[in-house]
Amino acid sequence: MKFVIAPDSFKESLTAVQACSAIAKGARAVFPRARLVLAPMADGGEGTLSVLLGKGGRPRNATVSGPMGKKTAASYGILAGGRTAVVEMAQASGLGLIAPKKRDPLRASSFGTGELIARALSGGAEKVILTLGGVATSDAGTGMAGALGWRFLDRNGWPIPPGAAGLLRLEKILPPEDPRALSRARFLAACDVNNPLLGPRGSARVYGPQKGATREMVRAIERAFARFSGIVRRDLGKNIAALPGAGAAGGAGAGAAAFLNAELRPGIELVIEMTGLRAKMAGADIVLTGEGRIDGQTRFGKTASGVAGAAKRLGIPVVAFCGEVGPGARTARSAGILAFAPIARGPMSAADSLRLAPRLLREAAEETFRMLRPFLPG
Repeated sequence: MKFVIAPDSFKESLTAVQACSAIAKGARAVFPRARLVLAPMADGGEGTLSVLLGKGGRPRNATVSGPMGKKTAASYGILAGGRTAVVEMAQASGLGLIAPKKRDPLRASSFGTGELIARALSGGAEKVILTLGGVATSDAGTGMAGALGWRFLDRNGWPIPPGAAGLLRLEKILPPEDPRALSRARFLAACDVNNPLLGPRGSARVYGPQKGATREMVRAIERAFARFSGIVRRDLGKNIAALPGAGAAGGAGAGAAAFLNAELRPGIELVIEMTGLRAKMAGADIVLTGEGRIDGQTRFGKTASGVAGAAKRLGIPVVAFCGEVGPGARTARSAGILAFAPIARGPMSAADSLRLAPRLLREAAEETFRMLRPFLPG
């Protein structure tokens, strides 16, 4: 028998590699002779850098600006060959870099991500894979672009303040005085969701609350994005508001398209391609995936739906483990998920569920395989 184990990380508790290990231990307890193929996954959010470096490459360390301006340690990667860099936005602009009570999506800036890109370009990178997800920011990537020479001015010709609040005062966008470094490189943005910038499925309304935005803040961010997209269209001639993935990472997908001429791609599709997951699935009896939460947003480019879609095309059933099943989770079944397997057992505090995640996932995997045993060959 052959089982392919391809989960994402479980936020704040397990890396994708650790999740693979826990599921594998559960499988071995029931099928000790099965062939297990471990394939850690990511969708453009946290952990994508380590997954892509797992195929060969080396990390580079830097000290850059965090989302609230405080200096923070971050990493980017150089893939084998030395000409392609991977910049994970969550490294410099991640939600996990700010304590929950200090999160402010109106003022958080992606400037540090731009600093990482600048480091990669100065080191000779000709292609940059920018992974978009897991951020504290809602500045449409203007902080990132500002670190690369773009200028964002108010009606008096002064630079706007950082964050979404500054976008409410935006009047003019000016390109870098020396655009050669950006024009020489090719940018590919790996988006963890395919949401547009604006509207009911847009970045502010769907993901603003996850960054600490109140209802009033969400409305302000939506207005800021609408103003921003209008000025981008006027000054740069680009219509970025409705692009799939434009709403990723607090609108950084839109910014990447506008300021870096980046191609926007679903992050999970890119990771599946770069890790050769489809070839690894060939001949598998079942695929096991998972992530921290499965809900109505899972089908919009998250790992579980991407892995399930790849398996579905090969006729392989998929079970998805998760820390929590949220509203709308059933919509993810259309991607090919046979069943969800929540790992929590009984009433449990959030702190305990995070602390015990390795054991909970291993036990859930073992129970799932015991249940499936009568239906699997051998």
